[in-house]
Amino acid sequence: MKLFYSPGACSLSPHIVLCELGLPHDTEKVDLKTHTTAGGVDYYTINPKGYVPALQLDDGQILTEGPAIVQYLADRKPEAHLLPPPGTVERARVHEWLTFIGTEIHKSFSPLFRPDASADWKSAARKTIEGRFDFVDKTLAERDYLTGPQFTVADAYLFTIAGWAPHVEIDLARWPALAAFHKRVAARPAVQQAMRAEGQLKQA
Repeated sequence: MKLFYSPGACSLSPHIVLCELGLPHDTEKVDLKTHTTAGGVDYYTINPKGYVPALQLDDGQILTEGPAIVQYLADRKPEAHLLPPPGTVERARVHEWLTFIGTEIHKSFSPLFRPDASADWKSAARKTIEGRFDFVDKTLAERDYLTGPQFTVADAYLFTIAGWAPHVEIDLARWPALAAFHKRVAARPAVQQAMRAEGQLKQA
């Protein structure tokens, strides 16, 4: 498999999952400004949506959308317990979190990365994110990970998105449980492996 990624983007989430599972994979960096891969290919020919992540499967198919990719990967190695068994309420809880993170947190960051966004739009976005972080912080005050003691694909996604906060002048210290979660996940060997591969950590 090959993961198309951009350093620091939401593609870090499936990259972490690949490393957590120990699945053989290649990666190729994508310049999202020019929409060109490191190999010089027009990225739109790989993913017509134009954004990362995209996962090229062993048979050549392209799978897009982070939440779909991480669930597909987790099901490749169920014994790793990154996703509960199909048909269980525990699995639905992970879906619940993936949906919440994607629609209520991830997308709320969008205007903060847009140079053409107005000050009012950015202010409203920050307030939305802060409210969502309030909810997440209360949840994490009672448990190590979003659904309990087990790290899941939803935690990889939250870690990735929460990592954007300092870049948009949102201080995670305001949410002690979330900040502790972020530090805890950052210490995981697979997370460090993925971040190092993307150039976000110095090589050991």
